[in-house]
Amino acid sequence: MKLPRLTPLVVLISVLPALTGCGHQSGVMQPVGLAAGTSTTQVDMLVATTRQPSGDPATLFNGERSPKPYMTDVAVSIPPKRQPGTVQWPQRLPPNPATDFAVTRVKQIDTIPEGRAWFRQHIEGGHALVFIHGFNNKYEDSVFRLAQIVHDSGMQATPILFTWPSRAQLTGYEYDKESTNYSRTALEQSLRVLAADPDVKDITILAHSMGTWLAMESLRQMGIRDGHVNAKIHNVILASPDIDIQVFAKQYVEMGEPKPKFTIFVSQDDRALAASSFITGNVSRLGAIDPSKEPYRSRLEKAGITAIDLTKVKTEDSLHHGKFAESPEIVQLIGQRLMTGQTLTDSNVSLGQGVAAVVGGTARTVGTVAGAAVAAPLTIVEQPMRKRQPTGAELEDDLERDRKSKPLTQ
Repeated sequence: MKLPRLTPLVVLISVLPALTGCGHQSGVMQPVGLAAGTSTTQVDMLVATTRQPSGDPATLFNGERSPKPYMTDVAVSIPPKRQPGTVQWPQRLPPNPATDFAVTRVKQIDTIPEGRAWFRQHIEGGHALVFIHGFNNKYEDSVFRLAQIVHDSGMQATPILFTWPSRAQLTGYEYDKESTNYSRTALEQSLRVLAADPDVKDITILAHSMGTWLAMESLRQMGIRDGHVNAKIHNVILASPDIDIQVFAKQYVEMGEPKPKFTIFVSQDDRALAASSFITGNVSRLGAIDPSKEPYRSRLEKAGITAIDLTKVKTEDSLHHGKFAESPEIVQLIGQRLMTGQTLTDSNVSLGQGVAAVVGGTARTVGTVAGAAVAAPLTIVEQPMRKRQPTGAELEDDLERDRKSKPLTQ
């Protein structure tokens, strides 16, 4: 008897049941007013998207692709009493700003000069943060997540969201991946426009999951066109990167020199990346490596990439895929140190959870748990097939010898 082929859908249903529903109220983009005396915090952001307008003010944009990018000025109100690392979705509509995240302003921006005027009005020392969400996100999901990150991190930067066309469906992995490819030139152009603004001093890119692929592809394109990434892009932070390790090495090299400072957040118990590995041919994902082990440790050192291992960090996320945003200590690390280019090697870094980092090739504990093991052995949740790990020679080829490689031309 011939056994049925395991399709990506079957794998996702069996391995990631937590993705089957967001479990929160949808259609929250309709602005609400703030009652007099309401004690809330407001996060203003500029949202750029390659999504198609929905025609509904409650959602603004859907998961389909638009050839024309759009920009929107969005303000989100955050309630005073809440647990850091969480998003307080309303139980019913309209949201109550006293207890829920709530959109308080939506305004379309039609031209680049209007976008630059918005930045001048919301400038934070000339620092810009560009956030790129991951798989299975609606427009509103990414808006509320960025608002939470900005608020909980205490970062001093102007937040900009780039949201690409995700259908936010369990069965949409391939569609979402192709949507990142569809959006890479739009992101590259958005970064160029932002960097060309004289009010912008430096840019930090924070990308999550599948959004890290989009970030790397756009930076690679920029590097191929210009020979290097724009000098204003100082820091690139990749959280749970859903990227084939060898492909990442190629993307990294083809950006040219000099490069931004790269930091990656990894976790060996990431169930979402375990499923992605299965779907993509049983190939290791960058976000699931153990950076303290060879060949990764020495290759990261040579490339100057900082890896932070979040395997020991505990959050309410059953997939262990959103730790970078849901752990109060980690999101503050992003806002207070990483995006400002500060190192993790001094005594002022104290996360209290024994978080491991590989900084300059040296594995060390960043926290207060002295003598803790650097990381648990690499394991893939519910992974029936043995993964093929790239050899040290292969990573050497990709991260070192291909520095002089050029795109094929005739």
